[in-house]
Amino acid sequence: MNALLWLLLVLLGYAALTVWVAHLMRALRLRQTPPAVALLALPPALFLIVVFFAPAVRLLLGAVLLIGLTLAVARFFAPQEPLLPTRETKPTLLHLVLLSSSALFLVPFVWMVVSSLKTDAQMSTFPPVWIPHPVLWRNYPDALQFLPPDSGYGLRNLGNTLVIALMSVIGTVLSSSLVAYGFARLRWPGRDWLFGLLLATMMLPDAVTMMPRFLIFRSLHWVDTLYPLWVPSFFASAFNVFLLRQFFMGIPQELEDAARIDGCGPLGTWWRVMLPLVRPALAAVTIMTFLGAWKDFLGPLIYISSPEKMPLSYVLQLYNAAHGGEPGLLMAATTLVMLPVIVLFFFTQRYFIEGVSLTGLGGR
Repeated sequence: MNALLWLLLVLLGYAALTVWVAHLMRALRLRQTPPAVALLALPPALFLIVVFFAPAVRLLLGAVLLIGLTLAVARFFAPQEPLLPTRETKPTLLHLVLLSSSALFLVPFVWMVVSSLKTDAQMSTFPPVWIPHPVLWRNYPDALQFLPPDSGYGLRNLGNTLVIALMSVIGTVLSSSLVAYGFARLRWPGRDWLFGLLLATMMLPDAVTMMPRFLIFRSLHWVDTLYPLWVPSFFASAFNVFLLRQFFMGIPQELEDAARIDGCGPLGTWWRVMLPLVRPALAAVTIMTFLGAWKDFLGPLIYISSPEKMPLSYVLQLYNAAHGGEPGLLMAATTLVMLPVIVLFFFTQRYFIEGVSLTGLGGR
């Protein structure tokens, strides 16, 4: 019963925020300063009123008052306008749902960062401490201090991870784009049948091919080296080929004909004409490949046994086994491992979203 009551209160809160934001957006759109100022003053005024009540009563009373006072302000300043602005209501509700969902997905990351700054005593307190005091910044240098000195306190492992990620990106972009160009622009017998066979390999679980791959690399004497972790990227993957093929198929044939008249062969056309035109898709493939190589744990677990050749993902697991009783240090180490990936995605998310959203539209 309590869960149902809180669900109804949350829905009522969504309705109140939707009505308030929609009327505020309409006032700003119409450049009506008095109603906009009155609406902006409602939340702090209501907070001073309901702050003395219990949490459930506070939410219920605040939502009801916010809806009622918002409608009253809208009717007083704009009696000729509809009581519920249809133009702003639907986008407002959609954005509120998206923002709250995004905040929900950010909770684990925020908890990780906050926990990396806590003392051991604050880790076990309930309710949880979201703003630690004092802030333990020393967890970060201490986390690095516990790494083996012969690994350069993690620098060698970082270098291994960068080698794997960069080589995987280079191999994936070159091989997948070349194969996708062959399937999209060149005509040869059995092309469509082989493309269907390539797509069928996406249904194979990775566990099915794990043992054959290991036997191949063992026969090549590549076990306990970094080669098994990035050499397969030079053999195109089905998903990336499909992604890039959709872009190649949308490029006008006239551009390829012009390159052929200028003396470019198939490889020259692929390198000089096609690749620059599919940069959004290449950016998406690059980001996904880099993220996958950076966080790969199963590959190093199978092929790597020497500590000096381990990437960060494997080192983090060993760090967890050694310092699982020190959650502050573990969270600090995890944050340091994730930080480059977060920074990369923050600066490249526009290209990633553009590349994925244009898939199937021929790159247009």
